Amino acid sequence: MTKTFQHSLMQHQLLENMTTAVLVFDDKLRVQFMNPAAEAVLAISGRQVYGLSIKELFKEKPSSTEEIRAALQSGNCYNKREARLKLVNGHSLTVDYAVTPLISDSETILLMELQSRDRLLRISREETLKAKQETARILVRGLAHEIKNPLGGLRGAAQLLARELPNEDLKDYTNVIIEEADRLRNLVDRMLGPLKLPTMAPINIHEVLERVSNLIHAETNGQLKITRDYDPSIPDVEADAEQLIQATLNIVRNAMQAISQHMPLSDGHISLRTRILRQFTIGDTRHKIICRVDIEDNGPGIPRDMLENIFYPMISGRADGSGLGLSISQSILTQHNGLIACESEPGKTVFSLFIPFQCKNKKDKNRGVTL
Repeated sequence: MTKTFQHSLMQHQLLENMTTAVLVFDDKLRVQFMNPAAEAVLAISGRQVYGLSIKELFKEKPSSTEEIRAALQSGNCYNKREARLKLVNGHSLTVDYAVTPLISDSETILLMELQSRDRLLRISREETLKAKQETARILVRGLAHEIKNPLGGLRGAAQLLARELPNEDLKDYTNVIIEEADRLRNLVDRMLGPLKLPTMAPINIHEVLERVSNLIHAETNGQLKITRDYDPSIPDVEADAEQLIQATLNIVRNAMQAISQHMPLSDGHISLRTRILRQFTIGDTRHKIICRVDIEDNGPGIPRDMLENIFYPMISGRADGSGLGLSISQSILTQHNGLIACESEPGKTVFSLFIPFQCKNKKDKNRGVTL
């Protein structure tokens, strides 16, 4: 065995065992090598893509192919952060990558190193979202005290006044005061979300989705198309069935209402999908497996400027909406140590519910909302 061959074999083994995704392209930007880490990141076998051009391997928006080609010709390195790639399988991926031209007398190749950013970006977004929601909850609780105390006094005074009025017709005015005070109190209670502790018990997530599906089917007289894509291997989750039904129903009903405002219900489509995710992090807890429920609709989508705030109370895209449904759903999932995320574009909106199979933090599990 020659030293050159030994050296080449060592280099190959080194690339094969690296945890960083590494790809090698020739001077025409065609794939020559892909290590196992790159196969995992790009979700494809190196044998399948051998010889493909970089444009066939993935599509980037905006494209950096010309910059990469210029780097190859000049011999300079080129780096890009948070590049958005669309893979062969149709999935999207956010990565940082660095390309390094390697030039010798016999050939010129391009080394590309990829670092997936999706998980880190998702965790960062979730931490920011949870922090904002906790701040909003604290503000709402404080506001609830300031509103409900004088409302109680106002209602009591109206009741006492009604007893002293000599004319029965005048009681119509005191009744208005009492009814409006009750309406405001109910609104504040809804803003606070579930006031009782969840009653945890093993439940089948598909029974929850079927209950929601049947309710929406009845509300729309069967005009709205609802499809199921269930993973039958998903085990029972520890959850409060009624609260989980409420959280899911709020999202599906929002989707149904958004569809009905922009098209006939018969053209609408909602898909309910369940999957198991492994080694998934929610907040500061890493779960071995969790249940993921996707609720996808073909409605008009959520405006980008609203997308970051839709889980806050009183935020709604409809003129007649209360803006409380998604806030309540997120509060319910938080009590289950889970999370709701959303991705939206015109014609496709996906709400994803991430539900751990068991609560890791008993203190969080038993934490309720009190006034």
